[in-house]
Amino acid sequence: MSKKLHVTIWNEYHHERHNEKVASVYPNGIHAVIAEGLESATKVRTATLEEPEHGLTEEVLNDTDVLIWWGHVAHNEVSDEIVERVQKRVWQGMGLIVLHSGHFSKIFKKLMGTSCDLKWREANEKERIWIVNPGHPIADGIGEYIELPHEEMYGEHFDIPQPDELVMVSWFEGGEVFRSGCCYTRGNGKVFYFRPGHETYPTYYNPQIRKVIDNAVKWAAPVDREYPRYGNAKPLEAIKGLDADV
Repeated sequence: MSKKLHVTIWNEYHHERHNEKVASVYPNGIHAVIAEGLESATKVRTATLEEPEHGLTEEVLNDTDVLIWWGHVAHNEVSDEIVERVQKRVWQGMGLIVLHSGHFSKIFKKLMGTSCDLKWREANEKERIWIVNPGHPIADGIGEYIELPHEEMYGEHFDIPQPDELVMVSWFEGGEVFRSGCCYTRGNGKVFYFRPGHETYPTYYNPQIRKVIDNAVKWAAPVDREYPRYGNAKPLEAIKGLDADV
């Protein structure tokens, strides 16, 4: 792939440092494992909650084509100033991929404008992620479904706006279904929400899950064009009968 893609993976990095069970699955952090699975990025950096400015400085975000976000227990510790900074970059064209419990992150809720609430259950149950839009670029190289032997259940109703494109729907062993691969456009940026990834399961080692995230990075990459001009605009051609200044 000729296009150079700079990807930043943000992880609150709390569970891995405070929970032995999670640390045994992701000893170097969830962000490190996600980084290992990216093939389309030419530059990958990681950022975590406790870094200055959460690792998301103006310089970092301006050098980021796609931002991947994982959070769970520390959503409220993310600075509103940083959230607004990320939102602005999405509007300008930066892609955003929100994973699993990031549905409750400040940035996702801000971009969606809804509560983003849902049902959940942690019962070590099977998840089958069905591809319902097989022609979509995010589904490239994926079969009819992805089966995960153990995952946390998320169930409907998922309080999000109607997706611009729905790529995947999950079914769980306990009977629930869930819209698990949702695409949006916000400003000039693209947003993809991808459901699986509970911290106590090795989901991000799964080759198909890694493939979906890598596909999503390519899909969410900024379009190479000038940023639109807003505000008062001079006419491109003379307007007959126009006396007032414009």
